[in-house]
Amino acid sequence: MDEQLSEYLQDLYRRGHEHDAEQADRLERLRNVEPDTARLLAVLVRALGARRLLEVGTSNGYSTLWLADAARSIDGNVLSVDVDPTRTAQAMEHLMHVQLEDYVELRTEDAALTLSHAAEDSLDMIFLDAERPAYCDYWPNLFRVLRPGGLLVVDNVLSHADEVQAFRKLVHDEDRVTEAVVPIGAGALLVVREV
Repeated sequence: MDEQLSEYLQDLYRRGHEHDAEQADRLERLRNVEPDTARLLAVLVRALGARRLLEVGTSNGYSTLWLADAARSIDGNVLSVDVDPTRTAQAMEHLMHVQLEDYVELRTEDAALTLSHAAEDSLDMIFLDAERPAYCDYWPNLFRVLRPGGLLVVDNVLSHADEVQAFRKLVHDEDRVTEAVVPIGAGALLVVREV
């Protein structure tokens, strides 16, 4: 990552953190991932050579920038979806500012629709950071679209353990995956679909 992008990301995270501190309504917050989690995502993309990426929960594009920079380094691309058109526009503004827009397709749509239309075994890596009550409904398609050997990363599994408990049980009960929790940031669940 070049110094200009690194500085932009630091500033974007700081501004997002300040914005969130002023919002009483959780849904008005940007809720960006912690920088350590973002770094982990970028390392995982590169280590896996994950060229086909899906991000569920774009927000203002903070994590999208990390994914896009990693994808650029391996000639990959990111599809990022969010239901809020304002957030999608913010993400595009940030991507364009650092010239990463060519590596990302942004969509304003429900992730359930995105997942249902995605081809089987079509994704190398999925980053799930959206409204947690929907995760259980997403699970069958998350598994279906992830290629064998592909990786699902789920944020907030320690900070909001009660909200992802049912989802974690679905994952645990699936014998065709291997999982581990990384105690970084808000807690990242790593799920590998077995070959």
